Amino acid sequence: MGSAHEVPKVLGRLPSAVVTKYLSRGIQTGDETPPTATLLKSAVPKEETEARWRVGPVRELLVEAMERFEEKRAAADKWLAPRLHATLRMSRNEAADEQLWNHLAFVVAPDYVIWRHKSGGLVPSARFTGPHYTQAFSRLWWAAELFRNSDDYLPVEVACSVQDVLNTTMRLDVIDHRPTAQAILRVLGNLIADGTPRLGDQINALSSAINAAGSTLVYDVLAPDAPIDDVATVDWIADSQDAAPVLWEILPDGPSDGRVPEDSIETLVPMFEQMLADAPKPQCTDRLMLSSWLPLHDLGQGVDM
Repeated sequence: MGSAHEVPKVLGRLPSAVVTKYLSRGIQTGDETPPTATLLKSAVPKEETEARWRVGPVRELLVEAMERFEEKRAAADKWLAPRLHATLRMSRNEAADEQLWNHLAFVVAPDYVIWRHKSGGLVPSARFTGPHYTQAFSRLWWAAELFRNSDDYLPVEVACSVQDVLNTTMRLDVIDHRPTAQAILRVLGNLIADGTPRLGDQINALSSAINAAGSTLVYDVLAPDAPIDDVATVDWIADSQDAAPVLWEILPDGPSDGRVPEDSIETLVPMFEQMLADAPKPQCTDRLMLSSWLPLHDLGQGVDM
């Protein structure tokens, strides 16, 4: 499945108000395509001299994902998240710009948004322009950023194997604490290995318990993180000028900004396992109420670029 519309050579910034103005029901159902020529008049393109903003490698990834996961579209997240992150190399401050993700979803790859997120005949508007944990591409980039362990994207694959990690856990404020993020994934990995059913209910219960306990427990004191090497991220971004396209069968390398201390992860894992054992498991109706207790994630941290 390829693109049925012309796309610009580089990514840009597109205001959310513009997306809202032109996001018709016909576009949400996939019966119409966004008015690219009109949208580009409101967009501000990125620098053509920077290889990381070129659309070509991103389009190639998305076309491959659509072909590879046609029969199980949700499985594309696990494959695409680390590769999208390694292709769109940027700082957290840059990635917090929702206008960049608007441009990618509404100008560059609306076909992918429709392919991946059409449910009940309609794609929710938040998949085109919305919070980082909901928008079609922002959610994948941030999943890779928050759940990678330095240059290792293997934990990201674990995170993206259960949709509720992206939908629920990624909204926790404490997820910025890297040992907490890695400990959650260790618990999830153990549940998967044990063949535990209803993993979504398990991860939602754990997220709720961790969020509630966070008011009395200070995770960064119990499980200190190591200093993050921001220079490594800057170098990783700079290397994008000459980097080869990411491989489809082998995970890429992220920025080598320092691994999470193993002792800190091991401190938290049994604590989180006990929290999960003690926590009531949410029913289907409870999931609709999760947003009432989940705070928004602060996206403005990291290297200032």
